[in-house]
Amino acid sequence: MKLTRRAVMLAAASLSACGQAQPAGWTGGWVGADAARGHRLRSLSKSGNLPAPAVQRKAHVLVLGAGIAGLAAARALAQRGIDDVHLLELEDVAGGNSRGHVLAGMACPLGAHYLPLPGPHAHEVGELLHELGLLRMEAGRVVPDEMHLCHSPQERLFIDGAWVDGLLPPAEPGSGTLAQYRRFAALVAQAQRELGFAMPTERAGWTAGHAALDAQTFAQWLDGQGLRDTRLRWYLDYCCRDDYGAGSAVVSAWAGLHYFASRHGFHAPGDEDAERDPVFTWPEGNAWLARRLAAPLAGRLHTGRTVLRVSEGRHAVQVWAHDEAQGHIEAWTAHQVVLALPLFIAARVLNAPPAALMQSAQQQPHAPWLVANLHLAEPLLDRLGGAPPSWDNVCYAADPRSLGYVDAMHQSTRPHPGPTVLSAYWALPQAERGALLSGDWRLWAERVVADLATAHPDLPGKLRHADLMRYGHAMSIPVPGLRGSPALAALREPIGRLHFAHADLAGYSVFEEAFSSGTAVGRRIAAAQRLG
Repeated sequence: MKLTRRAVMLAAASLSACGQAQPAGWTGGWVGADAARGHRLRSLSKSGNLPAPAVQRKAHVLVLGAGIAGLAAARALAQRGIDDVHLLELEDVAGGNSRGHVLAGMACPLGAHYLPLPGPHAHEVGELLHELGLLRMEAGRVVPDEMHLCHSPQERLFIDGAWVDGLLPPAEPGSGTLAQYRRFAALVAQAQRELGFAMPTERAGWTAGHAALDAQTFAQWLDGQGLRDTRLRWYLDYCCRDDYGAGSAVVSAWAGLHYFASRHGFHAPGDEDAERDPVFTWPEGNAWLARRLAAPLAGRLHTGRTVLRVSEGRHAVQVWAHDEAQGHIEAWTAHQVVLALPLFIAARVLNAPPAALMQSAQQQPHAPWLVANLHLAEPLLDRLGGAPPSWDNVCYAADPRSLGYVDAMHQSTRPHPGPTVLSAYWALPQAERGALLSGDWRLWAERVVADLATAHPDLPGKLRHADLMRYGHAMSIPVPGLRGSPALAALREPIGRLHFAHADLAGYSVFEEAFSSGTAVGRRIAAAQRLG
């Protein structure tokens, strides 16, 4: 179905309205992160001079960063009887990229918004989900709690003027596009069979075949396989931007194949096994999980702390942090320190960073992201036909930064549609980081609205408020050479009293990698204490 003339005119009018200096009929602003705290770290670390501490504190284990990796490390330590554990977190809420928000009384995500059913290698995540009641055993089989699985319909794509089911662009029987889909599916299956892929990725091993993939971009590998179909390439580029924050011309071929081969493969339309992967999701996204990990840490989770310096001594580690609420410096002494921080931040705060950390930080770029939560006073009209409104909604060949939107109220059981919050995701090129961090929220909100108005001409008139979250360094981009880096591998082992736990160690950012990394570090520290 093609766009009608009326719909095109309405969309054009909406786009014109978005170009106004002041949004008409809606308000908004930046939420979620305080860029001034990161700037404080940068300025003080450059000066080398820190004010005298106002408070002295001690901990057996001090975890720096209360994202998923830091929360997982604290949980693993507590499970093994080590409770003198404290966490310092930059922001006012724990969770890192898995934080949530409330807009107009409706929960919505500020970052990661779903968790796939864990595969056979993600043991730690599976244990957590069983503990939370999301998975259970029935007649010897693992069964998910369907209340927390994404409700149907799950995904749809706006293409050729209409919505279609799923995110893979349609392919006519006998077409060259379908042939290319099937060839790529066969190559993914071959990679699974011959090389092996897993999540967490460390459990797949590393061979010469993996290294060869890691040495080239995904786009180069696709070209070499003769996979040039426009629709296939758009879809694969979208998948890379969605998981890695950068397209197929930037990420490695290992990363491009890992996206599919570590899960349930790639399936062409019409394939017997072409089932949609079930995912857990909540209105607030993965904040649902982060809050449950943080809940047992009352009194030991210290938010609003900007870590400024970490210095390892012979008998202990000294950590200086700025208490943002009190405006003074805290000095902590700990026997062991877990740096659950992005590696480039860890390199900045460590007084004497090891060579492996410096090398890893230099070769690991991070993608800037924008998450826009849009409060709509009434439901959108589905006038363009095709697949019904879904949880995940993506426009084909839209703004190359746009990843579509999820409907925060899709999981609601209300009997009729009503006001909702749409969470729109943008993965930006690194060159736009400065513009994102310094730009007016109105400009970015108008860009998001204009992008969505192509498929939803009535959206601008129903928008009441826009809360925008910006990430300067949202996630590690698995560029060629990163995953196989010896320096990155070296950081998975302790260095004196310092332990690194972060998804950055896998070269890309997903819940499974962060949680497994933090759990492994917590268990290792606990085991060493028992032996000692």
